[in-house]
Amino acid sequence: MSAIDPARVAGFIREVAEIDILPRFRQLKSGDIQEKSGPKDLVTIADIEAERRLGPMLTAYLPGSIAVGEEAASADPSLVDRVGGDAPVWLIDPVDGTLNFSEGDERFCVMVALVRGGRAVAAWIHDPLTNRTTIAERGGGAWTEGERLQVAPAVPPERMTGLLTIRLFDPATRERLRDRRTRLAKATTLRCAGHEYLHLASGQAHLGLYYRLLPWDHAPGTLIHAEAGGYAAMLDGRPYAPTVHAGGMLVTPDRESWGEAKALLFG
Repeated sequence: MSAIDPARVAGFIREVAEIDILPRFRQLKSGDIQEKSGPKDLVTIADIEAERRLGPMLTAYLPGSIAVGEEAASADPSLVDRVGGDAPVWLIDPVDGTLNFSEGDERFCVMVALVRGGRAVAAWIHDPLTNRTTIAERGGGAWTEGERLQVAPAVPPERMTGLLTIRLFDPATRERLRDRRTRLAKATTLRCAGHEYLHLASGQAHLGLYYRLLPWDHAPGTLIHAEAGGYAAMLDGRPYAPTVHAGGMLVTPDRESWGEAKALLFG
């Protein structure tokens, strides 16, 4: 267990969302949005201000902990190396789905994970628009406002709904995945890892596929998904950990479904 009060942390997240994120939704000016690595990799004033406020709140709440936020790590990539250190680490994605947020699309959220010893022990995904927070502690299940989450029952791959992010795979793999994803019942992307993990953990989708594994994007969601009964592993079979940042990961309802989905997508 994480030795913190998950509801207290959820309160911090809600407070920051109400102050720094919600007032700016569909109110951004041109100067409030900047490109990072390219036109689909953006940062807004909401990302910056929310992370700036939330990090100190969390580290003050848990003395001796450190915060590693997406925007701080974008400016100083060496911060990611601290995720595997001895100190507890708060991973913060202040606005997950920034591209959606900047376009006025409602699929965005705030994600936080508490990492100890290189593994997530607690996680939060907050939807500011609905004011609903999903919380998981390792060994304690995954819950949204008192309702326990459960992954979808296993089905054959041709009946799976897939949430596939394939643009970061190498060109040959992308082409193969474009062809093979048509064998699923449905394949799409929400452009927001947090909302995708909520779909996976609540049984609204069966399969998630990812390549660039930035820890703030996946540490919260994989713990929530696992606590809802799901299974995730790297494409080479290794367990996912927040210290692993590339190589491809497949998320499914159980281990058997993982093998079947991998065979369908990668042969």
